[in-house]
Amino acid sequence: MKTVVVGAGYAGMIAANRLARKMKSAEITVINPRPDFVERIRLHQQIAETGAAATPLASMLRNGITSRVGVVDKIGDGTVSIGGKESINFDYAFLAVGSTVLPMQGTVPVGTWEGAEQARVAFAALPAGSTVTVIGGGPTGIETAAEVAGARPDVRVRLVGSSVAGSLSDGAQRRVHAGLERLKIDIVEDGVTGVSAGAGRFNGVVHLRSGTELASDLTLWAIVGGIPDLAARSGLEVDSEGRAIVDEFLRSVNDERIFVVGDCAAVPGARLACQSAAPQGAHAANTLARLVKGRKPRPYSQTYSVVPLSLGQKDAVLQYTRPDDTVRRFYIAGRIAAGLNEVGARAAKFAARTGIGA
Repeated sequence: MKTVVVGAGYAGMIAANRLARKMKSAEITVINPRPDFVERIRLHQQIAETGAAATPLASMLRNGITSRVGVVDKIGDGTVSIGGKESINFDYAFLAVGSTVLPMQGTVPVGTWEGAEQARVAFAALPAGSTVTVIGGGPTGIETAAEVAGARPDVRVRLVGSSVAGSLSDGAQRRVHAGLERLKIDIVEDGVTGVSAGAGRFNGVVHLRSGTELASDLTLWAIVGGIPDLAARSGLEVDSEGRAIVDEFLRSVNDERIFVVGDCAAVPGARLACQSAAPQGAHAANTLARLVKGRKPRPYSQTYSVVPLSLGQKDAVLQYTRPDDTVRRFYIAGRIAAGLNEVGARAAKFAARTGIGA
């Protein structure tokens, strides 16, 4: 059985490795734009040089799985086209290309590997007294601002967002604000209308909805807001945001041979997170194994339990949620939360590498 996995993020990795465990005779090929597995939840550490986010695929994939570096142009009709020059036939495929970032002009995106590397180099080159502006009041923005502020106390950091930590409970939101303020981060709750470029490559002026203008030596875009168009370009049915429509078993409604998992899948109730991607990848692999063995597949159900937020190396907030992802009043914070957050990050990578868990 030939299986192709397009994308080597959390969803694609756990799908490939779990399928290899369950079906040792399967011929599995993983296709990814780069030769590394990138822990997206560690990109803020990559920027601040407090941690590493990339691990070679060779050390992440189980024996027998083939990896290919390339960009897939189209998937469908039992074929994956790579770079418009070659193709691979499949019996089944997993589409796991994740999400991407659509940055405002004049900013550096931090939600992709390439953007994070660009931000890392620019951040390291900033002289003392410089100002870094992080745009985005959600988890990505909060974690990025906290990490760079903790790594460089000699640099002024501001976080701009319409509502910083606004999706959390009142208590957790206040605790996040307090943690940011302890790091001497300026919190600006306002919308951004544009960024004017300065004389340098990344500096400029951030324009706010209120009319305020903020000078910035480095402006980081920390809002994840786009889906790669591979599914739509391939003729698969997608929703208004570009996510592939799937059935209850995570298969494309156009082609039952194609499982779609992670951020690029329109799974009801799912948010963009490795907490969504990993369980979906695992479930899809389980489903394919059951189908090949002639067993009835089981429907997928998305559930959650926590929203983790890092506030630097020694602080974090864990906002607990109900299974439907609505927030509860309960949260924990401080060093214990930071330790649990790190355990969770390591567990996510372990699951991706082994196919166990999730």
